Amino acid sequence: MRRAILALTGALALAAMAGCAPGGMGPGDMGPSGLYEVTGVEGDDMLKLRAGPGTGFRVIVGVPNGTVLRVGSCDRTGGTRWCRVSLREARGLQGHVSYAYLRRL
Repeated sequence: MRRAILALTGALALAAMAGCAPGGMGPGDMGPSGLYEVTGVEGDDMLKLRAGPGTGFRVIVGVPNGTVLRVGSCDRTGGTRWCRVSLREARGLQGHVSYAYLRRL
């Protein structure tokens, strides 16, 4: 656990020194905040709201297509852009989802 925290701190410091755009986004990427709808989840599946930005984090809850989320910020982890979100109707329920399943309202 201690190594993971040190590695994360080092990665954040390197990103800051490299002059990355705020939130890890570049020109043409999604804006930093706003309301988005969950879309593109197949069949009876649900988008996983996770405890952190990646598939290795525990699933908090599944949200179906049509669910409206408030996006606070997005960062790229590996090849996926993960967004910190809360449910519009339940702001206390917060986590991370893949940007690939979000459509701006």
